[in-house]
Amino acid sequence: MYQLGDVIQISGKLETIIEVNGKTVITYDSTIESGKYSLNYANKNERLKEELEQSEYVSCIEHAELEKIKRKLIFEKVVEFHDLFHGRPEFIRGQSNLSYAGKVYDQNEMVALTDASLDFWLTSGRYTKQFEKELAEYLGVKYALLTNSGSSANLLAISALTSPKLGEKRLMPGDEVITVAAGFPTTVAPIVQNKLVPVFVDVDLGTYNIKVDEIEQAISSKTKAIMIAHTMGNPFNLDAVVEIAKKYDLWLIEDNCDALGSRYNGQLTGTFGHIGTSSFYPPHHITMGEGGAVYTNDPILKLAIESFRDWGRDCWCPSGCDNTCKKRFGWQLGQLPYGYDHKYTYSHLGYNLKVTDMQAAIGTEQLKKLPLFIERRIHNFDLLKSKLNEVKDDLILPEATEKSQPSWFGFILTVKDSSKISRNKITEYLEQNKVQTRMLFAGNLIKQPAFNGVEYRLASSLSNTDKIMNDTFLVGVYPGLDDNMIDYMAKQIVEAVKIARI
Repeated sequence: MYQLGDVIQISGKLETIIEVNGKTVITYDSTIESGKYSLNYANKNERLKEELEQSEYVSCIEHAELEKIKRKLIFEKVVEFHDLFHGRPEFIRGQSNLSYAGKVYDQNEMVALTDASLDFWLTSGRYTKQFEKELAEYLGVKYALLTNSGSSANLLAISALTSPKLGEKRLMPGDEVITVAAGFPTTVAPIVQNKLVPVFVDVDLGTYNIKVDEIEQAISSKTKAIMIAHTMGNPFNLDAVVEIAKKYDLWLIEDNCDALGSRYNGQLTGTFGHIGTSSFYPPHHITMGEGGAVYTNDPILKLAIESFRDWGRDCWCPSGCDNTCKKRFGWQLGQLPYGYDHKYTYSHLGYNLKVTDMQAAIGTEQLKKLPLFIERRIHNFDLLKSKLNEVKDDLILPEATEKSQPSWFGFILTVKDSSKISRNKITEYLEQNKVQTRMLFAGNLIKQPAFNGVEYRLASSLSNTDKIMNDTFLVGVYPGLDDNMIDYMAKQIVEAVKIARI
């Protein structure tokens, strides 16, 4: 009886068996060249087993070729499954939920995910290498390292700066890091977790970024770094911040998790400082479910980031590889004996924060869509803002930082002091009418219960940060929203403001 991969000659032509069912077999027309058989994927045949009695066995195809065609058949089913069950439902005003963010994908991501799962490599592998290379090329940096979340990316960025490999430049317990309290907690948490002291500076309303004219007064003899985010994808004033960092010889980390694709003076954010970070959680600009990245141009920082991510080991061999340094048993580090296996030598107290290859596979397809995603975010932001002109007396509308082109994460609004309306009334109305809202993350981080007992220093009054905590909310502009949805959202915001005035 013929088996999978057998090449037969029937009715004067070559065919290869790629599937055996109860009473039938599936074959593909085949050709031979230089002793190798190849399949014509356009010509698939379904034959009764009885027909094979008239055939002649010729040979069998290579195992790799058989695997290739079996994968192709699986991918065809995945595409069919996507088209049947993953289509976008029709939007019905007042009935359909309008999320503030969400994943946007098609059959390509599902096929890539399936492809990686069939490898069953599970940990970081070929797709991880591909994504890291392509992300670095997109950003124009030397090194991009994948990790399991944007929060882990921030942790790795700060932890890398504590590496003994940096000599006198390393951050030590008690050193200060300038940041803001109006943002996401895991921008600041790594500072505290590394026994450093966050120094908080207030932000401007409208851009929601750090008040650059208050940074220098926040610097003390203990200040060693600045770590701040590009809020809602809106770049902070990089001219000013980079100049201050250079003037005082400070490390600069850009939390770029909400801003992938944003530009300042034509240059992509995340590439101005010593380290940039990204998040690939579903609400972000691209997604791989859970995931993040750390990027840098500094080879020493790259090795430190990689070490902290990979258990703290000193070895830089990729997973599954040995002896990249060509002297695996030729090192003497710490108080270990000479020749101790470099794969089990640790230069940092690290973590295991790697990503799976299945996640990276999704990311490779998402990265191809990033330019269109950015274009749509900008379009949705501009369209929504144009439709909210009649509420500008009550709400502060967001403004792009000078010299910037934001890849907007969301559309952020703040009730003006001159208006007597309540943010909570607005958001309650919007939620009741299927428009999802969010706060500006933690509001004022130092008011959060997690900050009880945490050591920090206030460099100035956080009056605007408190204002954000009390009067700010945001709605979505992500690529899954079309013009009809944006129009509905705008009408609901206008109506919410009218009702809140009563």
